[in-house]
Amino acid sequence: MSEQTKKEIYAWAKTIVFCFLLVFICRQFVFTPIIVDGKSMMPTLENNNRILVNKITSIDRFDVIVFHSPVSSAYYIKRVIGLSGDNIEVKDDSLYVNGKKYDEPYLQANKEILAEGHLTADLKETVPEGYLYVMGDNRLKSNDSRRFGFILKEDVVGKAALRFYPFDQMKVLNE
Repeated sequence: MSEQTKKEIYAWAKTIVFCFLLVFICRQFVFTPIIVDGKSMMPTLENNNRILVNKITSIDRFDVIVFHSPVSSAYYIKRVIGLSGDNIEVKDDSLYVNGKKYDEPYLQANKEILAEGHLTADLKETVPEGYLYVMGDNRLKSNDSRRFGFILKEDVVGKAALRFYPFDQMKVLNE
């Protein structure tokens, strides 16, 4: 093997190792792909959608987040309804946070399907320090804070940033 061939192989090997290292660091600390499993976030996200989760951003009210489930080893994806210290109230299917009424346009499609009744039973909660209150957009089919309680902020993996599959539904999330 010639000296030139050895240099070429060494250059390629360095490039490949560098690329693998870069991908590893990005997946561990910056973003990670997740496959949506279930119907709890319909119609915002559907079963088998692929999303990128941003691990280095702050979490705000109404963001869609991914977190470690408090009841299983799975990841859950839900919408943040309440931040630490918030007083949450749902009354007649209307959301109030700290006494202020909020529209939830992401629920409209599910409300149209439901002929009568409510998507969300009335509730009142105060979110403790260090915790979040989360609910799925498909309130009738969501295992969320109404069942398992508050989630620790440190259990949050990150914020859903981009749906990249199916390709025809590619969309930036949490705009």
